[in-house]
Amino acid sequence: MTNEQILAACRSNWAYRGVAEADMREMLDELSAHLADAEAAGRTARDVVGPDVRAFAAAWARERAPLTHRALRTTAMACYVLGCLPLFTFLVHRTTAMDVRADYLAFWAAIGAVTIAWELRRGSLRMYQQLLISLVVGLPVMILVKRLTGEGVLFTLPLWAVPILVLPALPYIYADTRARRNAKRDAARPH
Repeated sequence: MTNEQILAACRSNWAYRGVAEADMREMLDELSAHLADAEAAGRTARDVVGPDVRAFAAAWARERAPLTHRALRTTAMACYVLGCLPLFTFLVHRTTAMDVRADYLAFWAAIGAVTIAWELRRGSLRMYQQLLISLVVGLPVMILVKRLTGEGVLFTLPLWAVPILVLPALPYIYADTRARRNAKRDAARPH
């Protein structure tokens, strides 16, 4: 593997594990420096990361971001997504309360499960792929669940629940945005 491939593999592993963007940038810079030093000394990248790049990245992620921090971040980001989905419905229907039915939950759960599985195996999805997943997976699941459960309302979600779901993720989003901006600024700066 080339140094760029190793850095890309580590980056994707760390992103999957929920390592914050700022920490990831710092880890990539440090790894890049180690790889450059090894290359200058006549050693291979394998001498730095070992035979399994994924295992190396996972071990380093566990050291830098303990499970409790990663779990907290992942939970906050999942709540953010769960808060944004009904917000769209509230805006489209111009309402302050939304009836949640089983088919609605099944539709979003199916799309979420397939999207996560796809991204873990293949990488990020493009817009047309997301639409295709919605049509091929989400709609059949929604129709099947609607036929099995009927039109019954499971619960009513009030508009005030959206900020409760969205707010915990805002510090993580801010930190990631700031880290990306700093990384772009550092990359643009002449050395």
